[in-house]
Amino acid sequence: MQKKLSTSLVASFLLATNLFSAQNLDTITVTSATKSTQSIKDVTSNIEVITKDEIQERHFTTVSEALNTLAGIDVVSNGGLGNTTSVFIRGFDNQRVLVLIDGINYNDHTGISGARLEHLMINDIEQIEVIKGAQSGIWGADANAGVINIITSAAKEGSHINSSVEIGSYNTKKMKASVSHKNKIFDVKLSAARVLSDGFTSQAPRGRDIDDFEKDGYENTTLNLKTGLNINDKNRVELTHTIINAKTEYDATVYNPDFSKNLVASANSTGHELETKNSYSSLNYLNTNEYSTVKLYGNYSIINRDDPTGYTTNFDGKVKEFGLSTQVPYLNNSSFVQLGTSYKVSTHENDVNKELRNKAVFITNSTKYDNAIFTQSLRYDKYDLFDNKLTGKIGLKYNITSELYVGSNYGTAYNVPVFYKLYNTYAGNINLQPETTKSADFTIGYKTLSLTYFNNKIENMIDYDYSTSTYNNLDGTTKLKGYEISYKNDLTQNALLSLNYTQLSAKDNTGEKLVRRADRKLNFGVDYYGIDKLHLNLNGQYIGSRKDISGVQTGKYTIFNTVLNYEINKNFSTYLKVDNLFNKYYQVVDGYATPERSGYIGLKATF
Repeated sequence: MQKKLSTSLVASFLLATNLFSAQNLDTITVTSATKSTQSIKDVTSNIEVITKDEIQERHFTTVSEALNTLAGIDVVSNGGLGNTTSVFIRGFDNQRVLVLIDGINYNDHTGISGARLEHLMINDIEQIEVIKGAQSGIWGADANAGVINIITSAAKEGSHINSSVEIGSYNTKKMKASVSHKNKIFDVKLSAARVLSDGFTSQAPRGRDIDDFEKDGYENTTLNLKTGLNINDKNRVELTHTIINAKTEYDATVYNPDFSKNLVASANSTGHELETKNSYSSLNYLNTNEYSTVKLYGNYSIINRDDPTGYTTNFDGKVKEFGLSTQVPYLNNSSFVQLGTSYKVSTHENDVNKELRNKAVFITNSTKYDNAIFTQSLRYDKYDLFDNKLTGKIGLKYNITSELYVGSNYGTAYNVPVFYKLYNTYAGNINLQPETTKSADFTIGYKTLSLTYFNNKIENMIDYDYSTSTYNNLDGTTKLKGYEISYKNDLTQNALLSLNYTQLSAKDNTGEKLVRRADRKLNFGVDYYGIDKLHLNLNGQYIGSRKDISGVQTGKYTIFNTVLNYEINKNFSTYLKVDNLFNKYYQVVDGYATPERSGYIGLKATF
């Protein structure tokens, strides 16, 4: 029955959504496509935006949960909340995706998993921007697959207080609160989120009930401060500061002479805990005059990961980044040229104790003329450990009519190896070189329907070599290609249909399929607003064939979820959320557990 249902869904719903309706396009602005604020309609890049309204209506717990609703993105987790999570963009994993919080680099250069997405809770987020395709010509290394920019909410005019509380399965509790004030001189907003969960076992042998094993809990406290001072009508100073403290219980691998008992022993391992204490700060100065907009910034990130049990290695890192950019408009302010430079120092302490310095200059030009938009970017990076690199990107978008358009992008990118892969005592390789990427996509869209073809090629891909037990550059070319189809439209006056479908071919240099990438993925959702003060949502996804490192099939299943929102009055609202509605058993990573049917109820107050 499940196989028939999945096949029927794929046959019927080969469509997708950009997660915002056509009527909202004029009001959505983005900042990460060109490092400048633009209307999304004026961006040539292949971009999707998750808006604040959608975040609030779907009641996501984590950023990765929200990202998992997008076309071209697949999320893989080693267990429940707080466990290692990878977000694949068009087949690229975390290590090749640049993640930003309010423009501050969130990637963890002390580990091997890229950005630690498992600790990014939904805390007062204004929108999440996802730029797909090679972006090194704008953002430098780490942006092989694209950029995820998480923008937190700023204060609105007047004084406001918001709070919410949620309880649910696995003894999970979520508490959020924010206070803000804004006038003509200054604005300030402080928000806090606390997530507590007893969780469920991280590891579990395939086919076993998660209740058979001990629980692995999770705690997360996220604080965000966002403030600004208007010196006068042309000069402004801004400060943002984010703190993420998390504690993750995990199952340590137990080696037993009887291999069949390994997973059982591992799933019942106790006392293992990982503590994360990170902070991300930014100080910006903005000058806007009749000729240009100038931005001077300094970013500072601290990364601390400690294992009190001593099972894993502790990591400490810091990133300091300083930059200056100038944007000059022309053609009646419809077009612009942007020039910039940056200097970044990344430090990995502990046993590695290494430092990496990077200097860069870049230029971006965006020309809008009649029905066409043409964008070009060039960036030159100088590293103290690697060869200098010139990367670039070009994009073209043409509006054939007011409802029909075509667009295309081509970019080059590179990814430098992290310290662990270079210097680790057991697996490091000091001879590693940056991998390079060429990325192209073509889109045709009509109203809220769009079709995108993408083709990416990686040379000298860095991967773990099991034959030598070290990291190496792979000879040959890794190829990631496929297409995305997207659609969103009204079924009736009160019902909205949202669909997206991705077809992916991801093969390494030998032609073998890359593991943990689904070859097909369908997201679907229906929203109903026909009852006063009530919003009903049914959503879900179908995952096609996907194999793990062990060769075990971890795909070919469909999951349904539902959300019910009710507005009590102008100040209070409540909601009910049920995940895995039909209690489907599945494993995303072989040997790691996933949640059973789980329910959550919440109350929100706004003043």
